[in-house]
Amino acid sequence: MAFSDLFVPSSPPLVGLDISSTAVKLLELGKSGDRYRVESYAVEPLPPNSVIEKNISDVEAVGEAIKRAVKRSNTKCKHAAAAVAGSAVITKIIPMPADLSTDELEQQIELEADQYIPYPLEEVNLDFEVLGPSENDPGRVEVLLAASRSENVDVRVAAIELAGLKPRVIDVEAYAMENAFHLISSQVTDQGFNQTIAIVDVGATMTTLNVLHDMKTIYTREQVFGGKQLTEEIQRRYGLSYEEAGMAKRQGGLPDNYVPEVMEPFKEAMTQQVSRSLQFFFSSAAYNSVDHIILAGGSAMISGIDDMIANKLGVQTSIANPFTNMTIASRVKAQSLTNDAPSLMIACGLALRSFD
Repeated sequence: MAFSDLFVPSSPPLVGLDISSTAVKLLELGKSGDRYRVESYAVEPLPPNSVIEKNISDVEAVGEAIKRAVKRSNTKCKHAAAAVAGSAVITKIIPMPADLSTDELEQQIELEADQYIPYPLEEVNLDFEVLGPSENDPGRVEVLLAASRSENVDVRVAAIELAGLKPRVIDVEAYAMENAFHLISSQVTDQGFNQTIAIVDVGATMTTLNVLHDMKTIYTREQVFGGKQLTEEIQRRYGLSYEEAGMAKRQGGLPDNYVPEVMEPFKEAMTQQVSRSLQFFFSSAAYNSVDHIILAGGSAMISGIDDMIANKLGVQTSIANPFTNMTIASRVKAQSLTNDAPSLMIACGLALRSFD
């Protein structure tokens, strides 16, 4: 069993690396005064099937893509933060005596961890973070225990090292998303305090729902659904290659029947998916509504999808843009950054680890 650095603060500046099923997204943030600045970023496509449903199956292909992203972004950072998917992580909140030092806490958790984790401990990367005093017992603290199979962490470390970077932090996607939410909290009522916020990240193949209450993650769930379905429908309908269909989806130029016959049905399907994800949440938690929906991921950029979801579900809906209050370095193309903003939330949450 290894204590990994899921929550370790980092000193040298680092890039956030979001490894999704279709691309590597790299983001580097700086800070001047109390404002963040986008120093560099790149989105580098991955070869098909090198990442399948958030599991890296071709470490070399991912390493090469990271290397290309580093080159394209012109970043000088040598350290990186990446994340494992929420489905690959077991988290438990456990009570511990309040008077233990960090070392004693680590020893105690090591002794007790096998009660909470269904894998042999030698196959697990483990970390913990003290959340604060227990509400029920002043003599104890609540500790968040996070564990992931070592192989999930190892493949990410290997890909990052192949690209010539040093992995400093392996985080959890849900916590990276929570971290990035602080940047957009001004866009929701009461800045998210005492609010229940659903962040729906619709990627190429996976849709992830993260629900935050009072700024803290209380629920996360992944489902197989994504923008790839729209690309495949364009490919089938208009006799294009997958690459051509992807380009046409982004750049336009499709026949007049595209919007009513292909795009609108996909928007309907995406709205149903968001509704279904929320129903799962309501059925498993003591909530029956959310105050705000934030759309992230590449499919969030589909024109009018926020209005459709807001109208159908009766919940205020907005598109994630973590860069609204940031300055942008001159080498970063502002328009590209705006287009990619919703799909850079996890990369952004990881890049923020530079300032822990």
